Amino acid sequence: MKRVLFICSQNRLRSPTADQVFSSWPGIEVVSAGLNHDAENPVTPELLTWADLIFVMEKAHRKRLSRRFRQYLNSVRIVCLNIPDEYEYMDPILVHLLRDRVLPFLPRGEQ
Repeated sequence: MKRVLFICSQNRLRSPTADQVFSSWPGIEVVSAGLNHDAENPVTPELLTWADLIFVMEKAHRKRLSRRFRQYLNSVRIVCLNIPDEYEYMDPILVHLLRDRVLPFLPRGEQ
C-alpha cells in the first residue's frame, strides 16, 4: 500500500479535494495537510515520515517544505502539481486538474 500525502497552504480547498478524489483509489492510502500554522490539518514530521509520495500544489510549497522539514524528507519523492489557489473545494476544474496530474504517479486501477 503506497502512502500519499497532499499538501497545500491551509488544507481547506486543494489538498482536501485531492484527498476526497483519491481516497478510494486502489493501492494507496491518502492524507492531506497544510503548511500554514493555522491549517486545518498542519504538516507534521510524523506525516512526512509516513508518506511514500508527497504532492504539493505550488513550487512555493516545495520550498517551504524543504526549508522547514528537510530532515524528515529523506528520499521521499515530492511532486509539484502547479495548481494555483483559485479553486473551491471539489471544483470540477480542480478535480480534472488533479486527476490529470496525479494519475501518472499512482498505481493503475479501475477508477
